[in-house]
Amino acid sequence: MKHVIALDVSKGKSTFAIYDRYKQCEFEGELKHTRIDFERLHQSIEKMTALDKQAPEIVFEATGIYSKPLEKFLATKGHTYCRMNPLEANLQMAKMRRHKTDISDAHELAKTHFNMAREVTYQQDNYYEQMRAITRYYDEIDEEMILLRSRMHAILHLSFPELEQLITPSSALFLNFVQLYPHPALLRAHSKTTIRNRLKKNTRKNLSLERAEKKAVVLLCAAENSYPAIDPSDIRCDQVRDYARRIADLKEKKDQLVKQMVAISEERKEYKVLRSFPGIGDSTACRLIGELGDIRRFKNAKQLNAFAGIDIMRYQSGNMQYRDRINKRGNKKLRKILYFMICSMLMGKGKPNHIVDYYYKLKKQPQSKPHKVAVVACINKFLKVTFQLITHGILYDYESALPAQRS
Repeated sequence: MKHVIALDVSKGKSTFAIYDRYKQCEFEGELKHTRIDFERLHQSIEKMTALDKQAPEIVFEATGIYSKPLEKFLATKGHTYCRMNPLEANLQMAKMRRHKTDISDAHELAKTHFNMAREVTYQQDNYYEQMRAITRYYDEIDEEMILLRSRMHAILHLSFPELEQLITPSSALFLNFVQLYPHPALLRAHSKTTIRNRLKKNTRKNLSLERAEKKAVVLLCAAENSYPAIDPSDIRCDQVRDYARRIADLKEKKDQLVKQMVAISEERKEYKVLRSFPGIGDSTACRLIGELGDIRRFKNAKQLNAFAGIDIMRYQSGNMQYRDRINKRGNKKLRKILYFMICSMLMGKGKPNHIVDYYYKLKKQPQSKPHKVAVVACINKFLKVTFQLITHGILYDYESALPAQRS
């Protein structure tokens, strides 16, 4: 390498140092994350490339949203770079005595770059960036819905405690019904026919008049026998209506996000591979792509395991040895999706799946594995299989997987 440009990124600016082939600092300064300063940096890179007959190596630590403008600039201009994990950078720059400042960090990054074999960061297609953004938006909505459901549940125990036992709380009918009748007194004010018609109108299922009438009778009986802790004029009745309306809106938004992800993914190889697994639907497949990103940037399945945080962490010193456990340094959102995906496969009763077969094999061994240990082992197998299928462009097939399962 001829030149190294090291940057310590912070909010709205970066402190940088430029070193030559002799490991001597040629320049240090501050770079504001503006169009003018980025253009100046680009011109400097072009001059160094022309002088050395090779592009300078650029290295910096990932700092969340603050390093995104720098990455966008480098990718747009076609410059390769090394984006380092902050933990890895900290370990590589560790010294017995060290002064921690922005400029000293930039110098240390540059100096250590001459001695470390740092790989160029794989630049993913914008599709994966969009999928991750939509997936994270989906998760935020999901968390907000959980919070609102908890608040709605607390108020319904005061206003109409029997309602959650008579109608499935997760259904659209339940949310519509709470908006109409958050209190039994409001329900008693209407006839059986009116309630029946509203039930039929507010459910998406093909509900017959006979079933709707039976449900209306049950609800009226519950309303007659209910003894709420608050009056129908209480402000909390309006509050629970608002919660139900907001949950319904968020639920609709989640469905729209899944449709949006499917629309931009249905022609992608990884989407087709993931959907070919029994037990993986549109939502799970898209969210897995959003968190995994471009799987081709990993050299092998072990790197993929480390990214997910399910690689084994072992500790032994002298006569002391702790029980093996997963690292959990990887993507926790991805681990959560994978965990519930395996649980969903176990509960499903559809086509055969050798991941599920592997789970029951672990449970039937002479020493049966605990549930979570077996699930993590299934995640490990799933990632290995997925890595091979996506990199080779092959859809999942149970019969083809049987020989690998036996081995």
